[in-house]
Order: sequence, then C-alpha cells, then structure tokens
Amino acid sequence: MAIYPWGLRLGRLCAGSPGMPGTRAVLARAWQEARLQGARPLSSAGADRTVPLPVGGLSYIQGLTRQRLINKTVGQCLEAIAQRVPDREALVVPQENIRLTFAQLKEEVDKAASGLLSIGLRKGDRLGMWGPNSYAWVLMQLATAQAGIILVSVNPAYQAMELEYALKKVGCKAVTFPKQFKTQQYYNILKQICPELEKAQPGALKSQRLPDLTTVISVDDPLPGTLLLDEVVAAGSTEQHLARLRYTQQFLSCHDPINIQFTSGTTGSPKGATLSHYNIVNNSNMIGDRLRLHLKTSEDLRIILPSPLYHCLGSVGGTMVSLMYGATLILPCPTFDGKKALEAISKERGTILYGTPTMFVDILNQPDFSSYDISSMCGGVIAGSPAPPELIRAIIDKLNMKELVVAYGTTENKSVGRIMPHTEAQIVDMKTGTLAELNTSGELCIRGYCVMLGYWGEPQKTEEAIGQDKWYHTGDIAVMDNQGFCKIVGRSKDMIIRAVRTSTPPSLKTSFTHTAGAVSAGEISHFKIPRYVVFVTNYPLTIQKFKLRQQMEQHLNL
Repeated sequence: MAIYPWGLRLGRLCAGSPGMPGTRAVLARAWQEARLQGARPLSSAGADRTVPLPVGGLSYIQGLTRQRLINKTVGQCLEAIAQRVPDREALVVPQENIRLTFAQLKEEVDKAASGLLSIGLRKGDRLGMWGPNSYAWVLMQLATAQAGIILVSVNPAYQAMELEYALKKVGCKAVTFPKQFKTQQYYNILKQICPELEKAQPGALKSQRLPDLTTVISVDDPLPGTLLLDEVVAAGSTEQHLARLRYTQQFLSCHDPINIQFTSGTTGSPKGATLSHYNIVNNSNMIGDRLRLHLKTSEDLRIILPSPLYHCLGSVGGTMVSLMYGATLILPCPTFDGKKALEAISKERGTILYGTPTMFVDILNQPDFSSYDISSMCGGVIAGSPAPPELIRAIIDKLNMKELVVAYGTTENKSVGRIMPHTEAQIVDMKTGTLAELNTSGELCIRGYCVMLGYWGEPQKTEEAIGQDKWYHTGDIAVMDNQGFCKIVGRSKDMIIRAVRTSTPPSLKTSFTHTAGAVSAGEISHFKIPRYVVFVTNYPLTIQKFKLRQQMEQHLNL
C-alpha cells in the first residue's frame, strides 16, 4: 500500500485556469476531455516549478525534493496547529451538536489519550475503531496517535465473521463502537464472537475466540462488560494521568506505526497495511499543498466530509489535512446522505467537498437541490471509481466546484497524473525484471515516504510487496509517457468485485444446487453481496474487468 503517490490538478473545464491538485489521481475520460477543453496539468509542486520528466527513454521518474519532509508525530502536529490557530473551528459534527476549536479539540484529545493509558493500554497496543463517522471516531484517531496506540480502522459494516478476522489478525487489545447504528447492532454482533462479554468485568474481558481482546469501549450507552467512552475521557483528565501521557510521548517516533488499514481482500484474505506517523503526516501535507490550502483564508478552509473515516480518503485526506492546514472538518452525516451533505454546505458555508461519483450523483439529483445555498463552494475531491466527463461538468457547473480534483484508484487505461514530491516511480518488465521503455506496459512500482511499513504480522507477504530496495510492487500494470504521465491499463492479480460477479458452477446439469439467493447468503457485509449472480459455461483466462463489465451490462440489459 502506498498512499497517494500520484497527483494531477484539473482547472476549470471551460476557462482553462489552474485548479486544485489531486491526491492519488487516476483520471479517466474526464481528464482526456478536460485537456481538450482547456484544463491543463500542473507539476507536482506547482506551475512555477520544474516538471519532473523521465530520462533516457526509460519508465522511471523521481518527484521534486525541494519541499522538506516533516519528521513529526501526529500529536506534535496537533499541538502546533492548536498553538497557531487556537480559536479557529476544528471540528463540526451537526448531528451530535459538536463544535470544537483547535484548542478545545487538543484538550479533549489529550484527556482521551491519557484515559486510554489509564485503563491499561500501552504504546504499540492495537485499538479497533468500529463504527460510522462520528466525533468519537476523530477523537479516537487522534487520541491513539497521541498515546502511541495503533488505531485499527474497522469497516463499520463488518459482520461477526469479518470482525473476528480483523480483530484477531492484528491482535486488538481494545475495540470501540456505538451500541447500534440503523440495523447494525454492534454490541450484539460482538457478543456473537465473545459471549463472555456480557458477564465480564469492564476492561478485563477473557475471550476464547479473541484472546488478545481485554477492553471494550462503548461510545454512547453503558453496556454489560464495557467501559463508557465518557468515563475513559474523564479518567484521563487527572494531572497524574496527563503526566503519564507526557512521559509516554517522549518515547514516540514519527516512524512508529499509527494506523492499520485493511486491504479490500479482492485477491485473498484482507491484509493489515500498517502506516506510520511519517506516512500520514507527510502524505496529508502533500495533499494540502496540492490543494493549495496554504494560500486560502480561514473562511475558505471548510471541508465537508461525507466519505467514511475508516478509509484513507477520510482519515488522511480529511482529518489529517484539516490538522496540517488548520481547516475546519465538518462531518455532515454518520454514513453518506446527499441531503445532509447539501445542508452542511449551506449552513456551515462549506468550501471543499469530498465524495465518490455515486455520492456526487446523489447530491446533484436531490429533489430540492436548487433550494440550497452553495455559493461558498469552490472545489473538492471526487474519488473511488471512474468519473465520466458529463458528471465532472455537472459538478463544476452546478456545485460551483471550479477547483475540482479527480482522484481514485486503479481502473482500466486511466492516467494517474504526475508523481508526487519525494516519491519515485518505475515501470518494470514483468518477464525480465528490468526497466521498461517509455510507452511500454509493465508493473508499476513506487518508492518513497508514502509506502507503508508492511502488512501486520505477515513478513512474507510484506517481502513479496516491498523488496529489499524498498520498491513497493503495486500489482498495477501501467504505461508511462515521455511527459511522466502514467496510465493504469490493468492488474497483475484481479478479481471481479460487487455489482456484477460471475461464477462457473462445477456441474450445471447434476450436482450443482446453488441458487442466486444461496450465493448471496452468509455472514458478510451488505456491500460485498452481489447485486447480480450470473452462471456461465466458460470463463476467460485473462480478465479485463472493464470488458467483462460491458459484456454483463449488455447481458443484463443494464
């Protein structure tokens, strides 16, 4: 895992003025059309600096190094911003009536971090955060970093089987969650794995299936066997415990692990990609620099974040960018709600909006869209899947997002823009292991500050992904041109994901008894259940997902 090693800025589609820079941008047809319309690519460090280019006709490029990397922990960055702009709004959570300045947020984070240490957690322990976007999520993200505890980002939709795998995989000592959100009953799901919880002494759980888990923290309601988050924070407010926190912080390094993000598991069991303070602090700093946040006034630094915090786009692109640049982070809803996002833009004078293409489509299609005041909007980030040109135009025109960043992961034949500062990229011939010539496909490899520490507890898989020379093998098949632009053209390992999933049964005539309903059943998250199940008599040995998707769309009349 390499967090956002590539980036590209899109300007106004019609006017051709420079816009906001991208993060890990993979630009599709939208970029190709935008380039014809007048939008222009800018270098990784700005229009007035030298653009890094490949040399010698080979697919290797190195980002600029003029901007210094930061050797600070997340806690040190929080302290710095709280001292610089103490009275500026840091966090707004409308549904919880939360509104904190940076000084207030720092105070609460310190108490929460101190409280975690007071209940027996120590540097290097893992705490799972399992739930939708909330004040508690941000509080735990920052408090664990302050105390040297590793935050494990757990998908809030996980069911019992997936939760057990995640907590056991990284040896979580603690887990934090709300009692329930909508139909997801977190406490009851955990009890399926840990029936001992109901009769356990809070903080002293002994679970047969999860032997490392001792501490369960409830965000909202007092529940049997759990500690209440408010009580943990209150315990940390004593001077004795705050002094212990300050002592602990003396031994923290920016190279310590801070966060574990699980891979999607589309090519096997999910792996725990482990990120350090150094990874996250510098990546968020580079993102903010690309977004030109350092040139904006406080009124223009108001980020609306409906994207999930358990993903890097939320926790790094949202929380950490806010922390590094003194931007106000506004969480409009626990899970995505287009109407709530528009309400937040209007009421909170939001200027920057994050979302996936489907989120933006939902926002634009709200029946009362025209009734909201969006005059404060100036830009944002669209990420997660290909964004068609017509959607890009609609976002820019209707949402007033003239400074738009298109940023999302691997898709077929897409440009990923220019290399970020302090990052190297190369494309390697998969047969010979040598550098590929320009405009020749091969595996994309990344090296730099953005590369993870490794997969938690899996040294062999880490070695397979990151060589001794520190090159991270992405598994993406890519092509680089003579301007340093890179296009993703496929994956070395690929699997079809939700929406259309295909299957070849062992015997369609006799022994195969599965139905579409049976295939969809099981203890898995709702987003993993396929919408369509198609039985086929043969299956291509080499998969190009976009072609297979087109075939299935035609077959299903979608």
